[in-house]
Amino acid sequence: MTDDLHNLWQSFLDSIAVGDDARTEKAAMVLGRLGDVALPPLRGLLAGADPDRRWWAARVLAAVATPAARQLLVTALTDADSDVRACAAQGLGELRAVEAVDELVHCLADLSPLVARIAADSLARIGPPATPALIAALQGGETSTRAGAARALSVIQPPDAVPALCAALDDPSAIVTYYAEEALERMEVGLMLVQP
Repeated sequence: MTDDLHNLWQSFLDSIAVGDDARTEKAAMVLGRLGDVALPPLRGLLAGADPDRRWWAARVLAAVATPAARQLLVTALTDADSDVRACAAQGLGELRAVEAVDELVHCLADLSPLVARIAADSLARIGPPATPALIAALQGGETSTRAGAARALSVIQPPDAVPALCAALDDPSAIVTYYAEEALERMEVGLMLVQP
C-alpha cells in the first residue's frame, strides 16, 4: 500500500471510529475511484467484527463498481447485520447488477423488512433481466418473496409477467394480491380484461 493510499485508508477508518459520516462518505468516494486497488483492505474490513465498518466497506464497494467489487457486494447480502445487507442490496441495485438477481430474489424473504424492500427496489432497478427470476418467485416463494416479486414486477411492467400476475390475484395473501393488482393496473391489463 502506497503512503497516499495508506493515509487515505487511515483517514477513512478514523472517520468511522469517530462517527463523522460526512468525512467518511468523502473518503469512501475517493477510495471508490481507486477501483480494484481498494479491494484488499475492503475485503478485510468486510470480514471484520464491526458491523459499522462492514457497512462502510459495502458502501465503498458500490462506489468501486468493478466486477470483483460487485461480487463482494453479493457476498455481503448474507452478512449477519441487516444494515450491511441493506447497504449491499442498495448498492447492487444502483449498479443494476444483473449477476446478483438470484441473490436479491433470495433477499425478498429476509427477516428484515427493510432488506426485503430494498431488494425488491433493486430488482426493479435491474429491470427486464430480473423478470424470469421474479416470475418464478411470484409463483412459488414465501409470502414476503411473492409480495416483493409482485412489487418489483409492477415497476418493470414486463408483458410476459401478466399470466403470473393474474394468477397472483387469487393468492392467499392480501399483500401479494394488492401488488399483483397494482402491477396489472399499471400495465392497463385490467382494462383489457373487462372490455367486451
